[in-house]
Amino acid sequence: MPDRGGGPTGPRIRVGRPSRRVRTLLMTLGVLAVLAMAFVMFAGFWTDWLWYRSVKYSSVFTTTLWTKIGLFFVFGLLMATAVGVNIWLAHRLRPPLSAMSMEQQNLDRYRMGVAPYKKWILLGITALVGLIAGASAAGQWRTWLLWVNGVPFNQKDPQFHLDIAFYAFDLPWYRFLLGFGFAAAILSVIAAALTHYLYGGLRITSPGARATAAATGHLSVLLGLFVALKAVAYWLDRYGLAVKSSDFKATDNWTGLRYVDANAYLPAKTILFCIAVICALLFFATLWRRTWQLPVIGFGLMVLSAILIGGLYPAIVQKFQVQPNEQAKEAPYVKKNIKATREAYGIDDAKVTDYSGKGGTENAEQIRKDADSAASYRLIDPNVVSPAFQQLQQERKYYQFPSTLDVDRYTDADGKEQDTVIGLRELNLNGIPKSNWINDHFTYTHGYGAVAARGTATGSDPPGSPDFSESGLPTTGDLGKYEQRIYYGEKTEQYSIVGGPQKELDYEENGEKTTSYKGKSGVNLANPINRAAYAVAFGEPQMFYSGAIGEGSRILYNRTPKERVEAVAPWLTIDGDAYPAIVDGKIQWIVDAYTTTNGYPYASRTTLGDTTADSLTDNQRAVVAQQNRVNYIRNSVKATVDAYDGSVKLYQWDTKDPVLKTWMKAFPDTVKPKADISESLMEHLRYPQDLFKVQRELLTRYHVTDPAQFYSGSDAWQVPDDPTNKDSSAVPPYYLSLKMPGQNAQQFSLTTTFTPNGRPNLGAFMAVDADAASKDYGTIRLLRVTSTVRGPQQVQSELNSNADVAEFVRNLRGTDSDIEYGNLLTVPLNGGFLYIEPVYARGGTSNYPLLRKVGVAYGDQTVFKDTLAEGLNTVFGVDGEETTEPPPKDGETPKPPATGDTDLAKAIADAEDAYKAGEEALKKGDWDAYGKAQEDLQDAIQRASEAEQKASSASGANSDADKEASGQQDGDQGS
Repeated sequence: MPDRGGGPTGPRIRVGRPSRRVRTLLMTLGVLAVLAMAFVMFAGFWTDWLWYRSVKYSSVFTTTLWTKIGLFFVFGLLMATAVGVNIWLAHRLRPPLSAMSMEQQNLDRYRMGVAPYKKWILLGITALVGLIAGASAAGQWRTWLLWVNGVPFNQKDPQFHLDIAFYAFDLPWYRFLLGFGFAAAILSVIAAALTHYLYGGLRITSPGARATAAATGHLSVLLGLFVALKAVAYWLDRYGLAVKSSDFKATDNWTGLRYVDANAYLPAKTILFCIAVICALLFFATLWRRTWQLPVIGFGLMVLSAILIGGLYPAIVQKFQVQPNEQAKEAPYVKKNIKATREAYGIDDAKVTDYSGKGGTENAEQIRKDADSAASYRLIDPNVVSPAFQQLQQERKYYQFPSTLDVDRYTDADGKEQDTVIGLRELNLNGIPKSNWINDHFTYTHGYGAVAARGTATGSDPPGSPDFSESGLPTTGDLGKYEQRIYYGEKTEQYSIVGGPQKELDYEENGEKTTSYKGKSGVNLANPINRAAYAVAFGEPQMFYSGAIGEGSRILYNRTPKERVEAVAPWLTIDGDAYPAIVDGKIQWIVDAYTTTNGYPYASRTTLGDTTADSLTDNQRAVVAQQNRVNYIRNSVKATVDAYDGSVKLYQWDTKDPVLKTWMKAFPDTVKPKADISESLMEHLRYPQDLFKVQRELLTRYHVTDPAQFYSGSDAWQVPDDPTNKDSSAVPPYYLSLKMPGQNAQQFSLTTTFTPNGRPNLGAFMAVDADAASKDYGTIRLLRVTSTVRGPQQVQSELNSNADVAEFVRNLRGTDSDIEYGNLLTVPLNGGFLYIEPVYARGGTSNYPLLRKVGVAYGDQTVFKDTLAEGLNTVFGVDGEETTEPPPKDGETPKPPATGDTDLAKAIADAEDAYKAGEEALKKGDWDAYGKAQEDLQDAIQRASEAEQKASSASGANSDADKEASGQQDGDQGS
């Protein structure tokens, strides 16, 4: 070609198509890039499927997946069809000729630009709205499954007399459909209007009619559909009043109809429904009338009616009918709310009893005797002693215990059940000698052993330390033989690859011992596709080529108990505190799980995250809520996770819960029947803490059943702040074996206190039978205090200001130690309340808490003593030597019975002297002298027993002395 630039010519550079080799390379790279992106997306899906199959819950994965896919395509196609058809119809109804105006001439350019790409634009728009709508619908899989599988509650709401299942399962789905219909109608109107405008069916500035007859009819039908949907919305809003939340003087979380709802909003919704139906018919009538005059007038009247009837009229009723006599007007509705709320939260059977709280001291010796059997006073606080477990039983830096231990019940060597503090020695990667990929994921893979301590006693090495009933590495003690390796635990959050060529460190005892995982959990990595998928999913490319992975290698992940239960049952809300138990030779994590709904009519709502928070709540102990705002909750499932093989089992606990039955229909064969719970597992099941916290929060108001009293709030309570914590956070509930008034024996219970709203004194005491094996399991007992009695914060303040405490603190600071208060236990006793608080010293030669003192308060007395026995004796004004029946744990010397036998009298006198010597040695911290005194005491008891056998005439009295002295000796060892 000639050079049209007129300049000098030179060699021409020919720009042609790339060579075939280059094109092939580019195409190959493109295909590889697409395949890589596809594999990345496939890896996440494939690894999830493999994990669910490994835990034998693949049906949960497939049911959830197919439900999401079905909803995505059905509602995506519906939305795309609705919008696409209306765009196509608007284009088809375009006028043949456009008016010659400046507006239409400008639009011609857009029409000409769009013309070649009309089909692609239509497909693009419909695909986009379809994808968005489908993704939104897929997120409603729980709502769909509840609706399609819903079972009746066999209870009806008091207003419309419909089964509660309608509000819990049906109404949410109808609301979703209604919202989808509104979205489809609005998008169709917008798309059709723009298309009509682009092709001349609608005009803004052109001369003549503003819309063609075809455009008028098309848009009128769409607007008529929108108004018809509004009519349906008004009708559903009538039922929505039963689950509507509102602010109300009686309670901050009111749910259900009030007087103005039943007498103003309800009829207003019915009237507006009728108006909307008429207005929709007027819009449809434009197909024949070809004018918008009547529908526009009708729509304006509907809006005006909504303002006057739906807004102004209820405000007038509230102002002039309700407010002048609100208590009387609202009383019937308050009564319905109280009844529904108590039923929805399982507190309708709570037994409320008036209780003086003052207590009598007329017969101090008898009260002191009753105090021994009132409770098993747990001096070892699981919230405090974790550092002691860490220091004394960690054994290796790569082990750790949770910051808050758990309380359970175990049988000791004598066959007696006792409250036990227990924690697992889990893996701590931060403590391994050298961190690298092999060490982190192949060598250090598991923890080892459960460590337990008696809750009512302390050890002597050093004094005040936990008295371990299971300890060592490997552990030995009262728990018997069990599989001690812990591959799944609360602290085990990293993945591990086990069972392959690389050996694992088992534990170190006289040398390093190794092991190889023999469990069946985890996903097999011998398959190269699996290895590649996990390498991509975990961002660990070395998984694909590492020689440490081979035949038998399995990857373990999702290793915390709550993670595993939440994954296999995504419809459950998980309790914040999973706890370990030794069951049939295995460590089992026990996880409490709840079914919830926020659709229980008239029941007030609560926010789980806020209600279950207390001074111990952290990320590890927080509730895992599928639905944070609820107004119905049941502890319907007890789950277990094996600490060795990770197997998850779900057991039906609440056999009457309709929400659980619905989910069991949706996910068949995932929940085992209650009858499958073994007796040994049943011994360790307990009442869950988070449910208890929710119930106690509701009972601050809903212990009152009289509407007038409830409305006035005169008897409202509050959950007090933790007196041992400087943060303003709620006191946690405490597990404690105690005997409530009216009970003949101690029962393992979960307890809490209340104070009157805005006041520090004690308002009430609450306990629930927490032993799952008990026939009274779940029975809530409330003691409403009728006198002015010191509350927990007041007792703590008096203890802090006690002169003995001040001296104790001064002495501690002299040894560079600090005081640390344990749980303030509250126990009903003889019409009053006994407060017990262990006091720990931390610092000095040991950087972990040791029990040094015990605070005891009863009535107006508060004392601070070395031992619990001394504190009880002092607070009741009873000499330890005169105690008639000392408990084995309190360490008091029995009063000698009357006897004429010289040997017996001398033996008892020697026992008294030995006891006093032991007490003096305790005060001085002279443990050698204390040990000598215990030997003397044991010798005296033995001589008393021999003398008693000889003195047949006084055998009854002497037998009592022997039993009491034996109990004293055991108590001294415990203290």
